[in-house]
This record gives sequence, C-alpha cells and structure tokens, in this order.
Amino acid sequence: MSGIRWLKISEALARAGHRVDMAIRSNAAPLPPHPNLRRVELEHVKWNDYDVVKTLFHHGFDVLEKYGGATHPFIISKLGSVVGARDMNGIFFYGWARSKLYATQKKIARASKYVTVLSPQARALWHVSHGGDEKVLLVPGAVDAEIPPPTRDPYPQDRAPRALFAGNIYDQHSQPHANRVLVQKLNALGKHLSARGIRLYMLGVGDVSHLENKYVTYLGAVHYEASWDYIHFAKVGIVVSAGTFMHNNESTKIYHYLRAGLPVVSEAGFPNDHVVRRANLGFVVENGNIPNMAEHVERAVHASWNREHAIQYILAHHTWDKRVETYEQILRAV
Repeated sequence: MSGIRWLKISEALARAGHRVDMAIRSNAAPLPPHPNLRRVELEHVKWNDYDVVKTLFHHGFDVLEKYGGATHPFIISKLGSVVGARDMNGIFFYGWARSKLYATQKKIARASKYVTVLSPQARALWHVSHGGDEKVLLVPGAVDAEIPPPTRDPYPQDRAPRALFAGNIYDQHSQPHANRVLVQKLNALGKHLSARGIRLYMLGVGDVSHLENKYVTYLGAVHYEASWDYIHFAKVGIVVSAGTFMHNNESTKIYHYLRAGLPVVSEAGFPNDHVVRRANLGFVVENGNIPNMAEHVERAVHASWNREHAIQYILAHHTWDKRVETYEQILRAV
C-alpha cells in the first residue's frame, strides 16, 4: 500500500496541475505517462530545485536525510502510523523498532513544515508527543476514481462463494506480532467458512508459511492492476485486525473493496470503520469473535445490496483526487 499511495498521490497532484517528480532509485520501474509527472534518480536530486518536498512514511524521511534533503524549507512528511514514546496498545511496533520510528518522528517534528497522518487518533498522539497541532494534516487513504473493469475470473473454478482478504500480513522482519495474529485469524475464519461452504482466499504479501492450505487458499501477489479482477470476482471482502483495535492506522483495503461494489465484513476497531457503515455495503463485526464474523460473511454472500450507493459514496468522499484537495489548499496559498 505504501507504493500504491506514493504513486496515486503523485498522479493526483499532477492531474491538479502541479509538476511532480518522483525521486526513485535508478533501477526502479518506469512511471505511467503524464505530462506533469516524471521519474528522477534519487542519487542526483537537487532538492533546492523544488518548492515542496514530500516524504512517505518514516522511511521516506530517513531517505531524504540520507540524500541531503532534510534541510529543505518546505517538507511535508506523510506517516502511516504514529508511534508514542513508549509501547502502546493498538500500535504494533515494539521495543527497538518503535524507538527507531520515534526518533525519526522527532526529526520530522523539527524539520517538516507539515505532517500528514491518517486519522484523528494519529493527530492526537502526534500532538501529545511532539506538539505543533496546527501543522498536522489529516489525509486518510483512498482509492482510484477510475478502476479497471472486470476482465476474467482468476479464481479456481469451483462453486464455493469466495471471501477475499487482499493485503499485507507482514513477516518476521516487519511486525511479527501482527503476522502471527493475522495468520491465526485467517486460519480460524477459513475453517468456519469452510463449514458453511465458503472458501477464503488471501491475495498479497507477508509470511504465509503458517497459513493452513486446507482452509485458506493463498493466491500469491500480483500487479496492482491485476488485483482488481480478484476483487471483482469475489463475493465478500474481508478485513481482520492485528489486535483488539488499531490505534491510528486504518484499513485501506476497505476503500478498494467498496469502490468495486464488493460487500465488506470487517472486524471492529479500525479508525475508518465508519466508511463501511456509511457506504451501507457490509458489516462491522465484533473484534475477535471469529464464529460471528463467519456468520456475517455468509449473510453478506446471500444479501441483496445496493452496490451503486456504496460506489457513489466512495467516489464522492474517498478518491485520491479528493485527498489531494488538502494539499491543494496549502500549495495554492503558499
């Protein structure tokens, strides 16, 4: 999702009329064509040529610092999760990993003109940890306004309804606790769904070595454009949480499922739970109650839904073009 967001925000800023360079290591893939969007080699960037430099996540700021750009006068730093000065419930970075992220946040607080976060909870934690509430922008995740139409059914050909989990389940190097919990939940959910004649599929990345193939079919990782067919031809989109709640990191897959008109069954506890409710396409269910979740997945498979209402709701409120309106106000003013 970090790579998707990086590209999609850049494209949206380019569509809005800004000249956008994406600073990428020289061996990266080419970008989609757009007159205002181009790739530049990170190793040769002249930071003072730019009015604004925008970084993505903690690592993005670390890269900016490494390549000599951290003294630029107008930095916007986007964060996916805000961590606190100590380990906290609902934030799945611990010990040394959390401390390293927090150290980067302190640098960001000093160097950046604006900080972008996903949720009100993240904004509140930033304010407590670093102050500067007036410089914190709220820009949640989003989805494309235009998506590829269905082309071919990519699933194994059987008659079982398909429930799809599309996303990252992490690994032993990045959020190992989250990986263990997500795998346990997917295995348990897959077992309960199997008893109801529904097959659970996982599409994406992470350590899948402990997924039980009997109950969860792993589809691997595919190109972003190809992933839409898996969403189009599923019956239900699944969202499970790495804990009892997510303190400030949302589920971006919710926007993607709903944009395609796919009913969602999501564990409660995400900052963007309300999107499912307002779209009225799916259920937000009790966190940790897997049998109850399986029951709602079955209900979602067989229910009659107003999918167009959900699609129009997403188009009106949760596209990348809507998100960059926040940046537009700042850039045009300055």
